[in-house]
Amino acid sequence: MIAGFDYGSSNCAIGVPHSKSGTTGGIELLPMYGDQRFLPSTLYALSRELICEAVAKQIENPVLREQYMKERDNQLRMAANARREHDIAPGEPTVFVGEEAIENYIDLPEEGYFIKSPKSFLGVSGLRAEHIAFFEDIVSAMMFEIKKAAERNLGGKLRHTVIGRPVNFQGLGGEDANKQACAILNRAAERAGFESVELLYEPLAAGINFESDLTENKTVLVVDVGGGTTDCSVVRMGPEHRAKADRSDDFLGHSGSRVGGNDLDINLAYRGLMPVFGMGGTLRSGRPLPSQPYWNAVSVNDIPAQTEFNSMQNIELMEQLKRDAEEPHKLARLLQLQEMKQNYQLVRSAEQAKIKLSDQSEHTVDLNYIDQALTQAIGKETYELAVDRPVAKIVDLMTEALNQAQCTPDLIYVTGGTAKSPVVRKAIAEKLGDIPVVDGDHFGSVTAGLTQWAEKLYR
Repeated sequence: MIAGFDYGSSNCAIGVPHSKSGTTGGIELLPMYGDQRFLPSTLYALSRELICEAVAKQIENPVLREQYMKERDNQLRMAANARREHDIAPGEPTVFVGEEAIENYIDLPEEGYFIKSPKSFLGVSGLRAEHIAFFEDIVSAMMFEIKKAAERNLGGKLRHTVIGRPVNFQGLGGEDANKQACAILNRAAERAGFESVELLYEPLAAGINFESDLTENKTVLVVDVGGGTTDCSVVRMGPEHRAKADRSDDFLGHSGSRVGGNDLDINLAYRGLMPVFGMGGTLRSGRPLPSQPYWNAVSVNDIPAQTEFNSMQNIELMEQLKRDAEEPHKLARLLQLQEMKQNYQLVRSAEQAKIKLSDQSEHTVDLNYIDQALTQAIGKETYELAVDRPVAKIVDLMTEALNQAQCTPDLIYVTGGTAKSPVVRKAIAEKLGDIPVVDGDHFGSVTAGLTQWAEKLYR
């Protein structure tokens, strides 16, 4: 069986062709968790060493399994030690994905290993071999669980897939970063049991899905604003183009960068929530508190920032700031945030506030997991100021794609969960004026397009 696999920065989904449900285009998105067809891109493990063990146990191909176990010999010994140290019984689940990962992290944030949006890290420059291997294991473990959930609902094995990829995984690393990230995705998919794997640009996948309903040829600017990346493509679409097996001539311009919904959440957490931890306050000497520890605290998609925030040097700095601050109780919260590993939970609170502020002028964030009865009100103006910089980057990407294409599109097709934000929509309208804007399925269009392309490749 074949499938389109959207391994996204915010959510993951799998689609299959020729749905029995009669959905438009013959594409069905399979339930992942209960009746949910989108699974949050999160992983939680009782210990990070156990991720490798979970992968080793599930590789079905004997040659791949033997090769993997040789490559991970040292990590597997560490996993056995971790199992003994944590007194984990045989058969007890040790790795959780999606909603179950979030639930376990919120219950026990300080005891396990939690990661959100691992796709955002795959193209990071300067990763050592052991770091690349670790991300391969994270992606493999997630793909195993997602694939198994899909197969349970499908009642058969998924063997061939097309996986979505952004135009650029990491803005600074260029093509080397893209090659590194694509290699991680390919190796993980192979270990998860896919016999054939192809990668397809996500904005093209979204465009393919949109194109299936076009009755005349159009030049379309596809704006795909996801959780971790934004991709913009100018594509010729329509009846004369959709039957082609090679669409490279129709791809007139493209741009992409690691900016998306996660960046809006992080910036809102920084500006809207960090004041309750002391940001903007002063020392008793009258000098302002440094801002860097606060930015590092919420930068959950930045490995160096998280490493610095959790370093002993930074902990000592925060303890000194607490002793010298005008409001030491707020610095105590920052120290607790670090000790209890509540960074992701805080950014998740900002994400929920972002959603609420899409249709209301103010939202009160419940922070009782930080301090009993602690709340923080955030207004729409604060939100708009907080996200101004990442939204400006999204507009710059649109401009770059249009400059490459050297043409004016007939219409703009917007997709991706973050594209629903009124702030993003306002920025698109201000940039492109009177060009018609068409909304896709903000969460399902990429998966549907990947599935349609998989059907073309493998049937």
